[in-house]
Amino acid sequence: MAAMAARAAEAEALFEAHTAAELRAAERRLRAGIEQKREELRQMVGERYRDLIEAADTIAEMRLSAERLLGAVRGLQRGGAARPGPAPPAPPRLPEKLYRAAAQLKLLLDIPEQAWGAMEAGRYLPAARLYLLCRHLHGLLQLDAPRARYSPILARFPILLRQVAAASHFRSTILQESKSLLRCQSVSDQAVAEALCAIMLLEDSSPRQALADFLLARKLAIQQLLNQPHHGAGIKAQVCSLMELLTTTLYQAYALFYMMPEGMPPDPALPCGLLFSTLESTTGQHPAGKGGVLEDEVKLSSWFRYLPESVVEFQPTLRTLAHPISQEYLRDTLQQWIAMCSDDIRAGVSSLLVYVKSLKGLAGIRDAVWELLTSESVSQHWDVVCRRLLDKPASFWEELLRQLFLDRLETLTKEGFESISSSSKQLLVVALQELEVKPASSALSKPVQFEHNVALFLWSESSSDLPSDAAWVNVANRSHFAKSGLSMKAQALTPCVQSFCSALDLKLKARLDDLLSYLPAEPSKEAAPTLQPRSAFDRYADAGLVEGLLRERCVACVHHLLGCVREELQSAQSLLGGQAGAASESRLDAILFMARLCQSLSELCPHLKQCILGQSGGAEMVLKETRSAKKLGKGKAQEVNPVQAKWQEVKAELLQQSLVAYQIWSSAVTKALVQGFTHALLLDTAGSVLATATNWDEIEIQEETESGNSVTSKIRLPMQPSWYVQSLLFSLCQEVNRVGGHTLPKVTLQELLKTCMAAVLAAYEKLMEEKQEKKAGAFPMTQNRALQLLYDLRYLNIILTARSEEAKASRSKHDSRIEKVTDFLEGHIDPFDLDVFTPHLNGNLNRLVQRTSVLFGLLTGTENQYTSRSSALSSQELHNILPLASSQIRFGLLPLSMSSSRKAKSATRNAERVQCDADL
Repeated sequence: MAAMAARAAEAEALFEAHTAAELRAAERRLRAGIEQKREELRQMVGERYRDLIEAADTIAEMRLSAERLLGAVRGLQRGGAARPGPAPPAPPRLPEKLYRAAAQLKLLLDIPEQAWGAMEAGRYLPAARLYLLCRHLHGLLQLDAPRARYSPILARFPILLRQVAAASHFRSTILQESKSLLRCQSVSDQAVAEALCAIMLLEDSSPRQALADFLLARKLAIQQLLNQPHHGAGIKAQVCSLMELLTTTLYQAYALFYMMPEGMPPDPALPCGLLFSTLESTTGQHPAGKGGVLEDEVKLSSWFRYLPESVVEFQPTLRTLAHPISQEYLRDTLQQWIAMCSDDIRAGVSSLLVYVKSLKGLAGIRDAVWELLTSESVSQHWDVVCRRLLDKPASFWEELLRQLFLDRLETLTKEGFESISSSSKQLLVVALQELEVKPASSALSKPVQFEHNVALFLWSESSSDLPSDAAWVNVANRSHFAKSGLSMKAQALTPCVQSFCSALDLKLKARLDDLLSYLPAEPSKEAAPTLQPRSAFDRYADAGLVEGLLRERCVACVHHLLGCVREELQSAQSLLGGQAGAASESRLDAILFMARLCQSLSELCPHLKQCILGQSGGAEMVLKETRSAKKLGKGKAQEVNPVQAKWQEVKAELLQQSLVAYQIWSSAVTKALVQGFTHALLLDTAGSVLATATNWDEIEIQEETESGNSVTSKIRLPMQPSWYVQSLLFSLCQEVNRVGGHTLPKVTLQELLKTCMAAVLAAYEKLMEEKQEKKAGAFPMTQNRALQLLYDLRYLNIILTARSEEAKASRSKHDSRIEKVTDFLEGHIDPFDLDVFTPHLNGNLNRLVQRTSVLFGLLTGTENQYTSRSSALSSQELHNILPLASSQIRFGLLPLSMSSSRKAKSATRNAERVQCDADL
């Protein structure tokens, strides 16, 4: 009562000191502790129960042994005491039949323990034999189901009912465990043979059925292996386990079911027919006392001699003879099994390879499979086994995995280059958005400022202009990937272009490095006879296909980028017509950025070339390219490498798109500049004519009168072009210089000059039309103005006419237009004065062109235009010089930059052509 009162007081104290939530938590903890103690008690009882039973059995055996010992001692005592007297009568012997029944019952009770022990040890054939012996004892003791109710033994020993019920589960358990063992790939041939024998004995099946069970179990093992959860590196282990299971299945099929043809000696290195030899040893008859199912421990028991001979010599038997399987049936069955498993394997491995996200991981799985199939344990007798079993060689890599790996490789390559394409498009859009900011804005970053004015970039100094090792590393020994800042400036490759190409090249390098892990590291060494002689398959056989796939995807990526550039160019071109001022300049800067980008991609992205050329796209291909180019210059036909031709095609497409962008820029620039020129030319007022007039030269001439006397007179001729002509040419040079004119393609510069000259001619033709209409109040075309306009036209024709061989075909059309305008202007000049003015006008024109050839050098080019002083030079060598005066000069000749490929012959032709132009 006191304890109960104390507990009630404790409960009341708890309710007073804690809230309801705390009490509920305490209750939950208390109940959890109770359940934990109960579980511990259950585990303790469960763990100790077997020990207690074994201890009880041992105690019982010890008691029986002690009683027998005591009985034997008493018997000896009684025998010693009664020895002097006559022997007592022997007790009556029990019937022999009773001893036999008791021995059989004893054996029947011991068999379950022995059978379970054998199954726990994985010895399923002894367990099956014990089960069959148990069934045999049931028959002898009339314990079978139909006669069990009439059995007198069951009436006396009801415990046997439980034993019969327990024995009925042996068969299903042994079959289940045996078939489960068949699904394991790491078991020995002997264990598989015993498991198949156990199945055959229990199911009374034939060897063909055993072959079907074996292959079915292996098919289930393959499905189970493919359905395992996969996580990263586990895929490699799963694929290797799959290949190991397939090869082990064929090896074990050979060892178990194959029989050598009659007349052929057995092969000691490849034993076969293990299933039939195991069946023979299990079901064969042996001499009395030498065989049977019973173990030696049973035979040493005292009751063993009472067992009937049918039990002692019991051997399992099959109802039908185990005939060997024919080679044709074995071959057809295995081929059908391989065909059935192939579909599952392809589907399963394909689903596994989806989780491989890199070509390096794919190559790791392939190399692991190659190492497995090339190992000595697998490849040593593989060809012999396949030839005997399948009548043909078998390669699971070629038949099952190779195409799956190629498909996955293609998918990964496609996804990788699609990612590069999308990211490149995003980079292009971001760069163009940055360039849309007005050039005069103060928030522009330096790279964007350099993009708006390339000349600012060319003349700025940077610490990266020279490489750090420029003082001691020769240019020829420098890395092909190393580019100095000066080389970038020499090519007018702005920081925006460099950053874009660098980002693209890094992505291509990552993709290329990933794919190179699937290819041989050193092709020259791999081609040497150092390969392993027992290689299961050529793991680099797909190198050509892989490089072709890389080339195809890389070219598609370039085409996608070119498509994006083409769309942006079309959009910018459509917007140029409706914009003016800063907005138009920003559009032109964006167009020039895309032009430089397409022009420099092939050089600033070296990994683009390597992706297209493959592993041969290194320094060796660069040397071969230069050598072949030199050889082609000699006029000898050379065979073109298809891969190199593809690279040249990609370069040509990039250059063509660059030229298209430059053409848009040149057209816009020409339109904007010539518009002001046309406006100034067509102003038809006296003030505008005076405002645009320049210096005229006063020349004294000697004329002969009709009487033969010489008369000195003065004439005034223009010696400078009009201001709007000079403004047009200077603005054009300024614009070309702003965008890095020394790097503009020759075709673009020629197109710029051609377009500008055509627009100038159109302006003069418009002036001619207006003057021919003779509007009232219009300023008349005077002789002096006609002379100035004629001087301007001839000067523009010399400066803006392209002097390349390609431009000769298009000059005839311009010449006819120029002649038409010239005839119109000369029509406003007195014919007598024109004859007098023409030589002096041509002289002024020649001197003007010579003086401005350096100022407008970006337009006139580097050709040797004038060689009027060639007579004073050596006839063996022609210099590209700048004549400054017709008389003897005080200073030396100033050299002009020129192409090293120019010859004296071309210089002479240029001089003749200029003289002809001047005569016009």
